[in-house]
Amino acid sequence: MGGRKRSRGQYEGDNLMGVGDTLAALREPDNDAKDVPSDSDGGEWQTVERSSKKRKKLPKKESDSYPSISHSPNSRLQSFVKLGDLQNLILYMLADGTGPQWCSIKNHANVRKVVALMVPGLEAGMFNGKISFQDEQPAKTDADPPAEQDDQENGWTKVSNGKTRSPDDYYPVKLQQEEMPAPLQPLADFFEHLWPIKTPGDDKFAKMHSPLSGMLTAPIIRPKEDKKTKGPKPPSEKNWKNKRTPVTELLATTEELVEEGYTMHPAHFAGQPSQESEAARRISSKTSSADGWVDTPDIPDLASGAVPELDIEKGAVTAGRKILSMDCEMCITSPAGQSPQVFSLTRISLIDWDGKVVLDEYVKPADPITDYLTPYSGITAASMEGVTTTLEDIQKKLLSIITPQTILIGHSLDSDLNALKLTHPFIIDTALLYPHPRGPPLKSSLKWLSQKYLSREIQKGHGSTGHDSVEDARACLDLVKQKTEKGKAWGTPDASAESIFKRLSRSIRPKRDKVNPSGDDEPRVGAVIDWGDPTRGYGAHAQVTFGCETDAEVVAGIKRALVGDEDGEKVPKGGCDFIWARMRELEVHRGWWNRSKLVDSEALRSSAAGNAEEKTLEEMVRQTVQYIKEVYDALPPCSALVVYSGSADPRELTEMQAQQQKFKAEYRVKKWDELSVRWTDVEEQKLRKACEMARRGIGFITVK
Repeated sequence: MGGRKRSRGQYEGDNLMGVGDTLAALREPDNDAKDVPSDSDGGEWQTVERSSKKRKKLPKKESDSYPSISHSPNSRLQSFVKLGDLQNLILYMLADGTGPQWCSIKNHANVRKVVALMVPGLEAGMFNGKISFQDEQPAKTDADPPAEQDDQENGWTKVSNGKTRSPDDYYPVKLQQEEMPAPLQPLADFFEHLWPIKTPGDDKFAKMHSPLSGMLTAPIIRPKEDKKTKGPKPPSEKNWKNKRTPVTELLATTEELVEEGYTMHPAHFAGQPSQESEAARRISSKTSSADGWVDTPDIPDLASGAVPELDIEKGAVTAGRKILSMDCEMCITSPAGQSPQVFSLTRISLIDWDGKVVLDEYVKPADPITDYLTPYSGITAASMEGVTTTLEDIQKKLLSIITPQTILIGHSLDSDLNALKLTHPFIIDTALLYPHPRGPPLKSSLKWLSQKYLSREIQKGHGSTGHDSVEDARACLDLVKQKTEKGKAWGTPDASAESIFKRLSRSIRPKRDKVNPSGDDEPRVGAVIDWGDPTRGYGAHAQVTFGCETDAEVVAGIKRALVGDEDGEKVPKGGCDFIWARMRELEVHRGWWNRSKLVDSEALRSSAAGNAEEKTLEEMVRQTVQYIKEVYDALPPCSALVVYSGSADPRELTEMQAQQQKFKAEYRVKKWDELSVRWTDVEEQKLRKACEMARRGIGFITVK
């Protein structure tokens, strides 16, 4: 279906909402509402007993005022439809989204409910025979053109080595039921097109972003910024509400520190089976006491750092803790040309919460300095003259200053602690507090953060003397102080985005009776129906959540959320306006369910595998399509259904990213001929291609 070119004239000429349609809709008489028995199957009326208001009369299916979504050759479709475009379409129908230009939508205000169903495991290749239900591999034939001429993968077409795109790449494909595999044919009964949907990501760094976030995290609408000035723009504080936050809430978690590569203090593993294995790991990585490392004493577990409530000054954001902001400077002490290079501590600065310098000393490395790195460290041969303080001396001083109640602040503090050969369990890392706009593994520099959030220029004006560790430590301290005043979300993606459920809750349902309105305005109600416990993830902001262990339970939850509970106990009477749900059994059958940090992920994955273990791919697809049909059949009139895959097969991308990560970890400590993994341009291009293909999902849209 996606292999051959189609002329623009072959695309369907669906009707657009023109001037005539608009006038006809305005002239249509608005009949008075009448009661209809609840068992009426005409579908023309919908009655909801909520407060004292009545719903407006639903338009007839054949009327000009009935809502519809369709593809039109006149739509301004010049690139892939993105997952964010699907989200905006939903917001346009239910809230304050802008009118889409990639599809034709009529009478969007008459859409009553929207169900967005994520079904990982569906791929475009299933619809055109590129993926066989027998072996689940692309069906290759001798007639297939060479890859360099027409590279067709997973049902998508790439032209001229990816440098030029044809409308076939991003235009929707009309579903021809007789040409579709039998298990998929029921979809053509209610969906007209298969839409290529691109998952959010970063082409420069070959990353695919979360398809869940792409749908369930909505941008906060802000005024346009002035683009005349250079450098990072100060963050907008319009509509921002400050929320004083204790500094203890900004502490990095054990998981975050492990992920960032910190050498862990034993307090993080107190009483856990992993304590012995962590001790063994430190021995093997040469970060134990035998290698000169020290752990801050008298901290048997993380609870030891807590300060009794009676000793905490009321309203103090420090929560009774001792705060020290740290910055270190290093020089190279390895012989010239040696790889990897060895960096040794040459200066340390500590500042307390009041900005007072507690410690600022130069340190003499054990080995001779071969490169002072003056433009970056600010260290010169002159500044090191007469210095006799050793690393062991500094460690002793730090152990006398740092207490179990001390919190260390710094920017990418793991490198400083590595130079000090010191571990401490209570860390606030400004690189984590203010994440890079494009997400990890990228990190914003301290200089950039100071410009943006403090309107302060640092690491500048010193000429050839480079950084000043006191200045950098003070910048870290002020960034943390700003966070305690503004709130945890300040300086994060949450500051420029919000849950789609929060945004929908600010939207009010259309008045039942515009002439004689009665009762309170009713905000939109959202629901999340997902495997596991949705309240721990994106469902935290939804008014209704259902945790499931099978796809059948997901379907049952959608039906309940659409209708509502008679007593309104969990689902308001009349049901929810927006429902997001996810099916996972097809995803598990195909091996797509990636490793998750959730504790119950393995159990859920095993449960899904148990439901699908005796089924073939064809049977799994047939069952999944049947579930989608059940959801469609359960929709009330004037309801929209959006089904999307989230992505294509992510497995090769995951493997290539793991290989790249392993290479980077080894490259820092091993010579090239000792590496177990090599990373050349061949692997880099393979990673980029895997990312491109993984981001190519599909979607379907309809209004019942």
